[in-house]
Formats: sequence, structure tokens, C-alpha cells
Amino acid sequence: MPKYLLLKHYRGAPASTNDVPFDRWTQEEFDVHVRFMGDLADRLRASGEFLGEQALAPEGTFVRYDGADRPPAVDAGPLASKDLIAGWMAIDVSSFERAVEIAGELSAAPGAGGEPVGEWLEVRPFLSEAPELG
Repeated sequence: MPKYLLLKHYRGAPASTNDVPFDRWTQEEFDVHVRFMGDLADRLRASGEFLGEQALAPEGTFVRYDGADRPPAVDAGPLASKDLIAGWMAIDVSSFERAVEIAGELSAAPGAGGEPVGEWLEVRPFLSEAPELG
């Protein structure tokens, strides 16, 4: 079965239909949103389609190899991803169409005023085998 990563964006995707930033939501709106996402994850666990999920903090650090016998090089940014990726959900489903169906459900999570956020989610398949090079 194909596996997909559903990426939730802060910015960078087309505007959502209920485009009110999280920092302008009430605590109750935020709690309802998180509960909706938890309920969806529970349904996907029950169906065997859930692999994992996680919201991401805005902080981050670039790290790279910096040569033998040297510590890794570290750079605090600016990082494009901290402004773009809010979180992710990984799923294991029967088809791309099912991945799109789940992404649509996730996009319907309630936001400001209890209305669906209507955010765009990026649906990315996991690489299932190494590409042929050359």
C-alpha cells in the first residue's frame, strides 16, 4: 500500500477559505481544531491507515557535515520551513485517491468561528524505491 505525507502549511500554499492565522483564534477554537484532528487520527488508526502525525514548532536549525574531525556546522537560519510547514500526518492507504480523500477531511478541520479552515495540504508520496540514475 502506498504511503503519503500530508503537509500542513502556515504560508506558501494558496490561501485557505478561512484564512485567519492561528494567533488570532480563541483558545476554544484552537482546542476544537486539535480535537478534530485527534479524532481523525483515531479513525485512521482504527482503519490501519495511520502512521504518525506531529505539529512543528517554528524554531529550527540547519545542520551539515563540516569535515572530518570537525563538529557539524550549525546555522539558525533564516529557515523557510519554519514559516511554511506547520505539521504533518503520515498515512498508509490503498491509493492516491484515498490519500486525497483523507487530505480533504484534514482540510475541513474547524478554525476561526468554527468554520472549516479549508487549507491546502501538500500530498507527497513516500519514495518506494531508489530511482535509477545515469
